[in-house]
Amino acid sequence: MEAALMQMNPRTSRPRFLLVEDDIISRGFFKAALETLPADVDTADSLASALARAEPGAHDLWLIDVNLPDGNGAQLLHELRRSHPDTPALAHTADGDVSIHERLREAGFSDTLVKPLGRDQLLKAVRRALVNSPAGATPPPAAIELVVEDWDETAALAALNGQRNHLIALRELFLAELPGVRDAVEQAVDQHDASSLRNQLHRLQASCGFVGAARLARAVRQLHHAPESVPAQAGFRAAVAALLH
Repeated sequence: MEAALMQMNPRTSRPRFLLVEDDIISRGFFKAALETLPADVDTADSLASALARAEPGAHDLWLIDVNLPDGNGAQLLHELRRSHPDTPALAHTADGDVSIHERLREAGFSDTLVKPLGRDQLLKAVRRALVNSPAGATPPPAAIELVVEDWDETAALAALNGQRNHLIALRELFLAELPGVRDAVEQAVDQHDASSLRNQLHRLQASCGFVGAARLARAVRQLHHAPESVPAQAGFRAAVAALLH
């Protein structure tokens, strides 16, 4: 996974974004959500400051507010594209007018996000923009899916009252115990032991919630509802393997 991300920006194993937003609350939300990918996020609050931050080859994606104190998003994108023609860009605005969104697409934005929006909606749009980038150096869709979907940092920190040190320690313990739990689940499935399987999945579901293992939590729910389903069993194994990779 790290090797795939390094293709996006050879100087770091994490993607790097430029976020242009003059509203401090919106900027804080976007930055916090994007950093859960994980990603490095540079911020700017105006057209001028964005141009100053846009170093050659520095960013894998631009996220640009439509209305800026010294210009507008389309104008900024036009200026940025003079020296960085292949960098993908997303616009964000509180205006839901479809005609405005169409003009932004014509200006070169791959998509327009309407504020307020949720974290999942934002990250899915980021994934689409990176996959469809004309630069040709983005990782394959599966790699981006893995980065976005495996861990939910926001939910995990909320469950632990924002204590990141506790989260790190819990994740280390969770990953250390996960192979044994996986083996117990697979044994229960093979032996058609519904009671044991139910108990194992119940405990694992709670653990996933505390550490933010979002993809595995979904796979656990699917296996709980359909323990005889071959796709559900395969999904569980794939989700575990992704975390232990």
